[in-house]
Parts: sequence; C-alpha cells; structure tokens
Amino acid sequence: MVGKRGLGILGILSAVAGLGVAGSAQAQPVVGVPHDWQMDFPPAFTPLMERVEALHDLLLVIISLICLFVAALLIYAVFRFHASRNPVPTTTTHNTFIEIAWTVLPILILVFIAIPSFRLLYYGDKASDAAFTVKVTGHQWYWSYDYPDQGNFSVDSHILSEADRVKQKPEIPRLLAVDEEMVIPKGTTIRIIGTAADSMHGWTVWGFGIKKTVIPGRLNEGWINVPNEGFYFGQCSQICGNNHSFMPIAVRVVSKPEFDKWVEQKKKSAGLVPATDVASAAPPANR
Repeated sequence: MVGKRGLGILGILSAVAGLGVAGSAQAQPVVGVPHDWQMDFPPAFTPLMERVEALHDLLLVIISLICLFVAALLIYAVFRFHASRNPVPTTTTHNTFIEIAWTVLPILILVFIAIPSFRLLYYGDKASDAAFTVKVTGHQWYWSYDYPDQGNFSVDSHILSEADRVKQKPEIPRLLAVDEEMVIPKGTTIRIIGTAADSMHGWTVWGFGIKKTVIPGRLNEGWINVPNEGFYFGQCSQICGNNHSFMPIAVRVVSKPEFDKWVEQKKKSAGLVPATDVASAAPPANR
C-alpha cells in the first residue's frame, strides 16, 4: 500500500505532468473553428481581418440608418396619406427637390462606402515586404502547398478519415483534421499565390480575412500575417465537385525556430540536402 508521502509525490508528479500538457496545448491551441450558436464574425486573427471587421461594422451602421429612414418614411406615408384623411388623391406628379435628393444622396453614400472599401481591397491585394511565398494549389479534392523560397519542397494536405482523426488528432473537430497542415511562422508576412490543377476552388480561412478563388492556369495573390501560434482552419468555398465539402484547410502557426526545424525535416524528407552537407558527409578521398 502506498503511504501518504507516496501519494503526495504522485500527486505532485501528476500536477507537473498536467501543467506540461496544458503548456504544450496552450502553445498551439486549436482556434479558428466555428462554435455553436455563433452569430457574428469569427475572431480576427490577422491585421487584414481586423480591417474587414471594421468595414463590416461601418457598413452595418450605414445600412441600419438607411433602414430606419425608409421605415420612418413608410410609417409617415401610411398615417399621413391614409384614405380616411385624403378621400381625394393628390394629383402631384413631379417634385424637383425630391428627385434631386434621391439621386444625389445615394451617390454620396456609395462614395462614402467606396473609399474605405477600395483601401481595404488594395491593402489585402499585394504583400509588402513578404518574408517568403507559399504557393497554394487546389486539387480534387485536397490542397498542396509549395515552399519555393524554403528549398522548393511541397506538402499535400488530405482530410483525415473519422477513425484516423480520433486516433491521431482527437482535439481537432471533425471534417477539419488533415494529415499535413500548412505550416508558417508567427508574426511573419507570408505571400500566398493561389492556383488550381483541375477545377476552380476557394482557399478561405476563417479569421484570416482571406478568400481566394483559385483558377486553373491563373495565379491569384494575397497575404497573411498571424501574430499568435495555433491551429487555424478553413474550407474550400468554391463548389468543385462531389467531395467539395471534404477538402478542409488547416494552417499551423508556430514559432520561428520551430518553423526552421520543420523546414529542415521536410527538406530531408524530399531529398533536398545542401551540397555542403553532402560534401561533409562524404568520406575523405584516398591519397
């Protein structure tokens, strides 16, 4: 029988182990997933999404004011021009002031909306001072990620079956777990170049503010910069065939040292060993 001291030691070891597990989970939490009864945008995980959310809030205010104004006009017309109050209809056919007003005011509203909209479009269009490029290619029905600036290796990302998900990645929600995630370092501007191999696909990640329709034979550009580590998810947003709903997007954001280690592992797996390493590994020549 284990004494009280032994139980205390076991309790301390269990607590330390639990803290270690919690710390590792906290280092890369599972974020960017939808929640039950979610009504609003997902949390903004990038500067681009923060601007998208700000524009959305501005448009919501403008649209609400327009709806209130139109509702007030309707209520006024119903009570003011009711048949009991106006048994004889008016014969007015034109009103110059009203016609000018309902032409000029919508133009001014559209111009007011267009200015921040175009600013946002140009802000998210091209990457400024990107650290490196990731080429995203949509296939029927999976994604591939090429890293031309990191040694020119490629990673294919397929959805996991439900049985494999439960065994390998039970913390990932169903229909979102993949065998290989797109891996990027945190706090780094990454240029995204998108294309497709067969049909049109949509590379969309919730919370990143990016939605790129990738088309065969064409290249679309965007960028992301994720400040915090974790797992982020999206899905194909362009109907591309019978397995369209089974090609999720998974992005794993890690620290810069961890990303460098991951790159070296992928380069070794792809056989991309630098010439210096090959020379150092070769036996000395006989003299």
